[in-house]
Amino acid sequence: MATSPFGGMLAMAITVASLAVGPLIPVAAAAEATLPHTAHNKQVVTEAFDRWAAGGTAFFDEVLAPEVVWTIAGSSPSSGTYRGREDFIARAVLPFVSRLRTPVRPTSRQIWADGEHVIIQWAGNAVARDGRPYRNDYVWIFRMRAGKAVDVTAFLDLVPYDAVIHRLPGTDTPGT
Repeated sequence: MATSPFGGMLAMAITVASLAVGPLIPVAAAAEATLPHTAHNKQVVTEAFDRWAAGGTAFFDEVLAPEVVWTIAGSSPSSGTYRGREDFIARAVLPFVSRLRTPVRPTSRQIWADGEHVIIQWAGNAVARDGRPYRNDYVWIFRMRAGKAVDVTAFLDLVPYDAVIHRLPGTDTPGT
């Protein structure tokens, strides 16, 4: 039986190809393993956001880890970093919502997720205590761990936010 001169080359090509592709298999397996993680993180944020849009008031408690680091990007006096959910709520959320007649109602524009990150682009509308409308657009970037956000960067137009803060005195009770 005669052997083809190409038989050795074919065997060599298969060996080289398997060596080239072999190292990619663990990478592909790792990428597939993050898909359920990505889907879960997106689901957690999406469902909590939907409850907030429907009138819920527990979004921050549902999504934020107690030790969250929340950064409001920008150069306004309202921008900065808050360490812990309680710090963020006490120094950023409550001073703002205490100046509103109606709660901020969010409208989701888009939600993206990749591994431990979830990004939500949304619009918020409310009425300030003086009857003037508040409208803003937001992008929040969440880094999730065990179904909770541990790091958040928030992008928003701080001009309308600061206008509400500076135009109206705060109260101890939001919505009054």
